[in-house]
Amino acid sequence: MDALLCSQNGNQILNSPFFNSKTELTHFTSRSSVRCYSIRRLNLFSSMRRLRSSKSVVGCNETLLNSTQVKKHDRFELNAANVSDHLVEENVIEEEATQSSEISPSFKVSAGQAFPLGASETENGINFALFSQHASVVTLCLSMSERKTLGEVDAEVVELPLDPNVNKTGDIWHICVEDLPRHSVLYGYRIDGPREWQQGHRFDSSIVLVDPYAKLVEGRRIFGDTSNKMSKFLGTYDFTRLPFDWGDDYLQPNIPEKDLVVYEMNVRAFTADVSSGLDPDIRGSYLGVIEKIPHLLELGINAVELLPVFEFDELELQRHPNPRDHMINTWGYSTVNFFAPMSRYASAGGGPLAAQWEFKQMVKALHAAGIEVILDVVYNHTNEADDVNPYITSFRGVDNKVYYMLDVNGRYLNFSGCGNTLNCNHPVVMELILDSLRHWVIEYHVDGFRFDLASVLCRGTDGSPLNAPPLIKAIAKDDILSKCKIIAEPWDCGGLYLVGSFPNWDRWAEWNGKYRDDVRRFIKGDSGMKGNFATRVAGSADLYKVNKRKPYHSINFIIAHDGFTLRDLVSYNVKHNDANGERGNDGCNDNFSWNCGSEGDTADANIEALRSRQMKNFHLALMISQGTPMMLMGDEYGHTRYGNNNSYGHDTAINNFQWGQLDSRKNSQFRFFAEMIKLRHKHAVFGHDNFLEKNDITWHEDNWYNFESRFLAFTLHDDKGEDIYLAFNAHDYFVKAILPSPPQKMRWLRVVDTNLASPDDFVSDGVPGIGALYDVAAFSSILLIAKPQA
Repeated sequence: MDALLCSQNGNQILNSPFFNSKTELTHFTSRSSVRCYSIRRLNLFSSMRRLRSSKSVVGCNETLLNSTQVKKHDRFELNAANVSDHLVEENVIEEEATQSSEISPSFKVSAGQAFPLGASETENGINFALFSQHASVVTLCLSMSERKTLGEVDAEVVELPLDPNVNKTGDIWHICVEDLPRHSVLYGYRIDGPREWQQGHRFDSSIVLVDPYAKLVEGRRIFGDTSNKMSKFLGTYDFTRLPFDWGDDYLQPNIPEKDLVVYEMNVRAFTADVSSGLDPDIRGSYLGVIEKIPHLLELGINAVELLPVFEFDELELQRHPNPRDHMINTWGYSTVNFFAPMSRYASAGGGPLAAQWEFKQMVKALHAAGIEVILDVVYNHTNEADDVNPYITSFRGVDNKVYYMLDVNGRYLNFSGCGNTLNCNHPVVMELILDSLRHWVIEYHVDGFRFDLASVLCRGTDGSPLNAPPLIKAIAKDDILSKCKIIAEPWDCGGLYLVGSFPNWDRWAEWNGKYRDDVRRFIKGDSGMKGNFATRVAGSADLYKVNKRKPYHSINFIIAHDGFTLRDLVSYNVKHNDANGERGNDGCNDNFSWNCGSEGDTADANIEALRSRQMKNFHLALMISQGTPMMLMGDEYGHTRYGNNNSYGHDTAINNFQWGQLDSRKNSQFRFFAEMIKLRHKHAVFGHDNFLEKNDITWHEDNWYNFESRFLAFTLHDDKGEDIYLAFNAHDYFVKAILPSPPQKMRWLRVVDTNLASPDDFVSDGVPGIGALYDVAAFSSILLIAKPQA
């Protein structure tokens, strides 16, 4: 027989982004009213269905859930634009699938409550709450089947239609299911509504959607498992697990921004290669990162910036035939859900619950080692692509018109370069982003965020730039988030370039793209770059000396995940992206690279020596610059992607850290890189709190306006007299540098000369015998330290 499911009425008035401030919810009454629905258990992902609407109402008796039993949610203070309180006729959707099984067990349901969004545990059962302003029909889909094989989520489900007269408050649909298991339940929604594409709607009730507020997401279990490439994604939860034990003596590092040395890395690529020496079950996982913390400590960095770790579908490019259908998205800039950790970074195919636990273990272990955790977050677009090749998993089907920026004809605005743009400054979307960020700080203890294509977050709902974007301000002023590291990538694919002018409220730091370009051009020997190079190493005061901003608000980098690696920067003049399937049309063309005399691999010893020198020059410049330095995983040993400057889709050695190469270069390039990082930590002159004044630096230069000059020398003055002299020669010939006199009773010791081979290129104790002149070799640099006379 059919199962009996009962719902109760509730009543509440909320002031939030999801409700119009003038709305009175008069459709809830004080009389006892219960509806019982006939529900069949169905195959969740059956591809052949016939939908029909019917009115199926049966009376029964149940206690009313009245307004005093629902707590008002006081955090939400904004009002959503264009929120209506329209009522729709109650409908029950009965679906006849090609295969249906026995009738489901009975679940008693009540009206539920509007907050919190997502799945939550209440005294009455499991509550589900979902925002959708424009939906007319919402059905909750539940599966309690035990997983039979790894990666399988196709399971029989119960479908519960929500009555808009009972299960809807403002624009939030909600239901509470009693006697539902507290764990091992998969859930999603079918949603229908207006079908007018020109009005911006994309409802499709044939698709079961991921809850935007799901805290865990289940999909395939094994990363890159092409036998399960069409895996569906569903929300899940576990309210039975005890809280994670962070430890009685646990403390977050709380490193001052001026003291950070950031290491940009990919969780999977860090240990996925067999050369990592790890057990296959933990390669490419959060636990794999823990195993390699000793390497991070030996290198000397104190913050990791993790490429996206929110749930994403690495096989999204293989869902339909296209020129890129051979690729696996290993970078993760294609978010399915903003709350759930990437489940396939769990060890041994452990799934979302293991991912949640192991992510926390990784953070705890990194913090114990004094290393902060910064997440690269993608709130500018989602995985759902465009109207040409849509991949509908969540937001598009929940309420496309709210979640995405659209033009007047209902078409996607594309400021992300990925087909869609998240409507970040819509009040509802803004609250989702803030809730997501707080979740990662409170639940997972992360220390900060780097916002991908952050200029998108500075656009209004129509895509126009905003001088004071509400989301950016809210993050800067939030009681929780304002205490984190918050870093913008201050540009987008729509041309909104905000380096130095990103709205900041004196809190936001920025990836300094001008630093990258100017340092690259000077070191490789471009004309007319000496003044720009001096400005960048001195902290980019031209960009950041405004209001209360500091030098450390400039995130200095020469290399990042997108673009050439450091090795490729000195080995290739042009990109070599043929393996990406786009005929070399993808990736940036303005790389400011120089191959040092031969494109790619070479057996020429002189070219190889020059490349080694140039890599050391770049690293030296980065580590002595005012501001916050960031380097890329693998540059410490000279990782190559063979000229591919857009390698997002290669789950191979192109991206994966090569531990064997590290071992072979441990006493050469790695040693130099590690020693330079430690030198930066040791000397405060490289990380001033404030911008340099005249008494902080002396420029040994009377040739500023010579367009052909490629030599720069200067001294950083130390309060203790341990001044540091630096000279960079980007000429193709030796320059005889006249050294300044050291402070009284001090002498110059040579610590760095990049022209010398290891170990003479870096001598931590310093080499004495430095006279009044120093021959600085072509394409090389030196660093001298003033020490007391012997």
